[in-house]
Amino acid sequence: MPSKPKRKPAPAPSAKRTRKSPLPARTRGKPQPARRRGAAAAEVRRQAILAAALDVFSRHGFATARLDDVAAKAGIAKGTLYLYFASKEALFEELIRSRVTPLFDTLERVADGAPPAALIARFFELFRTQVLGTERKLILRLLICEGARFPAIAEFYHREVVSRGLQLIRGAIRHAPPDGGLPVDTLERFPQLVVAPLILAVVWDNLFGRVDPLDVEGMLQAHARLLAGAAAPRAGKAPS
Repeated sequence: MPSKPKRKPAPAPSAKRTRKSPLPARTRGKPQPARRRGAAAAEVRRQAILAAALDVFSRHGFATARLDDVAAKAGIAKGTLYLYFASKEALFEELIRSRVTPLFDTLERVADGAPPAALIARFFELFRTQVLGTERKLILRLLICEGARFPAIAEFYHREVVSRGLQLIRGAIRHAPPDGGLPVDTLERFPQLVVAPLILAVVWDNLFGRVDPLDVEGMLQAHARLLAGAAAPRAGKAPS
């Protein structure tokens, strides 16, 4: 009777194999070129939507502007737009975040330890060059014209922009020396007095800019002198 074949001994257990990553060690965990290109393309499309929205909102007004027009202006389908922004209100809020609030990051850096008069001068200069001199003024113009009809948008702008500006002014005024030439108590109570000519400049430019352009830089300099209590000398007459 044939004997049964002997079984081969089972191999000794080996160390657990680990699955090797197909990527070199130096590239693991890093965004790959295709992924980076996709993210870059999405950001370009997002910025195109925001630019188109500002154009459509400023020409048609927020109330009558349609997302169909925004999508057409951006060169995308309306469904693609909704992948980025859920509503017209969300789109407008992002316009404020991306176009206006970064200016306050700059102001907050300047405000750290700056004398109140210097901060106000910088505030005026930044507003003149970066708001009135750019498309950002269209956002403020929309708020002035339509904010009362859309209180949620107005409240958002107040929270994100206005309150930050007033807080900066109040903080600077609190650290002003008593004899620094500024009406400290009045400006701390009514910081709106500082920004009043900025709103006037936007309204004036919108209504009368074509027929009677305003010298905004000269007006802001005069307003700063008024805040400091210094009267500007009359033209042709030397100061006494």
